[in-house]
Amino acid sequence: MKNPAHRFLALDAARLTADAYGNHAIDEFLAGRLTRRELLRHASVIGLALAGGGALLNAPRARAQGTPGASGQTIRVAHLTPAGAVDPLTVTDAASLALLNQTGEFLIDDDGEKLMLKPALAVSWKPNDKGDVWTFALRPNVKFHDGQLFTAKDVVATFDRLADPASGSAALSVLKGVLSKGGAKVVDDHTVAFHLDAPNGNFPYYVSSDNYNAVILPANYAGGYEKTFIGTGPFRFEKYQPKVGASFVRNPDYWGEKALPQRVQFSFYADEQAQLLALQGHQADVMGTFTVQGGAGILNNPDYKAVGVKSSAHRQIHMRNDNPLFKDKRVRQALALSLDRDVLVRGLFKGRAQLGNDSPFAPVFPSSDAGVPQRKIDIAKAKQLLAQAGVANGFDVTLTTEKYMEIPDLAVVVQNAAKAIGVRINLKVESQSLYYGAGTPGKSDWLDSPLGITDYGHRGVPNVFLNAPLTSTGTWNAAHFRNPQYDQLVAQFVAAIDLASQKKISAQIQTLLLDETPIIIPFFYDQLIAMRKGVNGVRFTALAQLYFDRAVLSA
Repeated sequence: MKNPAHRFLALDAARLTADAYGNHAIDEFLAGRLTRRELLRHASVIGLALAGGGALLNAPRARAQGTPGASGQTIRVAHLTPAGAVDPLTVTDAASLALLNQTGEFLIDDDGEKLMLKPALAVSWKPNDKGDVWTFALRPNVKFHDGQLFTAKDVVATFDRLADPASGSAALSVLKGVLSKGGAKVVDDHTVAFHLDAPNGNFPYYVSSDNYNAVILPANYAGGYEKTFIGTGPFRFEKYQPKVGASFVRNPDYWGEKALPQRVQFSFYADEQAQLLALQGHQADVMGTFTVQGGAGILNNPDYKAVGVKSSAHRQIHMRNDNPLFKDKRVRQALALSLDRDVLVRGLFKGRAQLGNDSPFAPVFPSSDAGVPQRKIDIAKAKQLLAQAGVANGFDVTLTTEKYMEIPDLAVVVQNAAKAIGVRINLKVESQSLYYGAGTPGKSDWLDSPLGITDYGHRGVPNVFLNAPLTSTGTWNAAHFRNPQYDQLVAQFVAAIDLASQKKISAQIQTLLLDETPIIIPFFYDQLIAMRKGVNGVRFTALAQLYFDRAVLSA
């Protein structure tokens, strides 16, 4: 452990090459307004740890060269069947993402355990003074699996595809208003400058593994991904059989530490129960998708281990603000006050979740302000609010939602909680395809229902959660929430580069959302995977991305 003198020396060394944002972050840390963890994570975003030579408070370093370890081992993975064609441009499902991460790489990795950004195909990055141009230095001497050298042209072509409205890119919901086609520009063979639509203090997350479609592909990529799984990663493509499985073998020419296993073998299954049976039947070493609800039988079994990472994944209970039933914010507040969040965390997740406070600011986000009071169950106050809103005797409403993981059980809990304050809820639980429909107003139960529950996967920063479901022009605004003050605050938050400013604005956003209550977010649940007790070294993220390059099987 470093002593204080070493720590100050590291900070002084970092200041030598830090820009104004980096020096401000160090000042905030020394003044006690940032914790060590907050400084490390924020430094990873603005490139401070890299500019300081990687020494800043033991910040993580890029992967070093190495030699193969446990030669000959095969890691067997049970996973869901990919939802459709596997193509980095369009995939959104967990099974496809797990396949991408065996052969593909990003400019930056979002470390699932430490929740910090780490260099991958980019070795450093920094913003200009305004925060609307970010410059990335790329790793030299990297090759794609077909022998092509990786250069800035590949990065520019990748992001032009992702930001092209005509490409069918699944990343458009992330990049819209942030980066347009043509915004990425070649500076030289190993430098790329991203010219943004507007200042963005969290932009490195948009080109990291947090934006799961942003796997870097060759500039001459023309489709047909399932035939090559082209990339720069530690494994190379061996075989892919739709609806059956896939296999990948160690890449001997990898730029970093060589993979320990010789092979990773995926087998596809229809559901979580089938995966669990494969794990219990010794047909698999790792189970790619695991939930507390579906895998309760192995949570306390010493032959297996369920490991997790904290995440920002959550459920949003939306109430249509333009619907007569929920137009009065006091009604929305009453429904939020009827829920016992502690019981939800214990009952639905066996404690593997954190309390939500009806805003997207999860506890894992450094920008979240923990000083905002936590909303708690208060039946008497809820009844009082309903009476003040003129509905003392309650009302009838239908809650529409999807059949996915614990959501049907959550719907029942909401129904029973509402009953305690006189609100009578009928449940309509349907398939995901029916619930989401076309994903556009008038053609989607998700966006059209007066009351609904929707699943939201993890993101490394709250920007997408703040924009798409809650801004006046948000494409996922199921609550039909329109508040100019909120829109202005979100724009300010997105543009802020220093963490102190982000926290100040987040406190205002959190307070506003508690008052308006367009949505209820009762918890943020941990991302889990399960494996046999003899499996070690598997890395994964809160987005369900899996990395097996350091995996080892013991007897």
